[in-house]
Amino acid sequence: MLGSIMSLEIIEIKTKKERKKFHNFTRELYKSNANFISHIDQDIDAIFDPTKNSEFQNGDAKRWIALHNGKIVGKVAAFYNKNNAKAGIGFFDCINSQSVANLLFDTGINWLKDNGFNRVEAPINFGERDKYWGLLVEGFIQPAYQENFNYPYYRLLYETYGFSKTIEQTTSEARPEALNLQKYKQFTDKLQQQTNLRAECLRVAEIDRFIADFITIYNQAWQQHNHFVPFTLERVRALFYTMKPIIREDLLWFLYDGERPIGFYLSVIDLNQIFKKVGSSMNWWGKIKFFYFLKTTRVNKIRGIIFGVIPTYQNKGVYSLMIMKMYEVMSKDKDIMSTELAWIGDFNPKMHALFTSLKAKKVKMHYTFEKLF
Repeated sequence: MLGSIMSLEIIEIKTKKERKKFHNFTRELYKSNANFISHIDQDIDAIFDPTKNSEFQNGDAKRWIALHNGKIVGKVAAFYNKNNAKAGIGFFDCINSQSVANLLFDTGINWLKDNGFNRVEAPINFGERDKYWGLLVEGFIQPAYQENFNYPYYRLLYETYGFSKTIEQTTSEARPEALNLQKYKQFTDKLQQQTNLRAECLRVAEIDRFIADFITIYNQAWQQHNHFVPFTLERVRALFYTMKPIIREDLLWFLYDGERPIGFYLSVIDLNQIFKKVGSSMNWWGKIKFFYFLKTTRVNKIRGIIFGVIPTYQNKGVYSLMIMKMYEVMSKDKDIMSTELAWIGDFNPKMHALFTSLKAKKVKMHYTFEKLF
């Protein structure tokens, strides 16, 4: 236990040296945890770089570290976007001390108050919801790339401070052998005979066409959710072009009715099986190591990062075409044993029902918290 809060010091991250301390604290805190895989420093720094993160066009972000007798004992970030009236706290790490956690949370919340906010979500990302989102509360196993990982005691730090759960985020894992593929194939064969539906995997040579189709599908499929934020062409193009070095075309499936884009099921290889060999930086040497291990590592898992069908085609079984294509790819790849399906919120019962039909098993649970002030 630490002594009085008066012995704690907060420093805002401003310099390169301080950024390094912000990153290294996490690695020091988890160095004895066998399941921990370090974040990539450049990934985090890009989130807090106004020239790289469009959230800064309508908002701001700050980072801090907490010190006790000159030693780092915690870190946190706070951010907001006035365009969508959202405020968040994230990138929190802390020793098992409520006094340190309280100081970190107070620092972020007081800054948000000064900028006109009275509600905050945590721990979340200053950007897309598919990364660095939610507090791990079940399944403290090896995390996926850009997935939050933390000690079990973090939950008590949040709840004692006064945060309350708003979203349960379930991550599941499915295996080809658990699914009745023959049953699915009979259904999909009949579906294709009676309709103009077809599944097509992404081709990098035509990536801009698929980017446009992704935006069309996403903005229709997600608009009914309370937490919906539409994707822009600029943002999606940046995401897809960032992915280009690791794209496996046969893991990225789009569904069409004739020429009309109506759904997608997008997966990538489990990149953390590579990054755990690379380290914490994608500098020139890190990139060389990454591409070497990308070619030589026998990755045994893929991660379904996003799945969606536009509303007029939901509840009609059309998703089964994409599932069949993905499972056929997995069955033919002697290395791939399973697919981890990225988190689904408790606000999306249709997707939970789909995952149940795939015999998917829950492997992790994250919570999104909120606090009013």
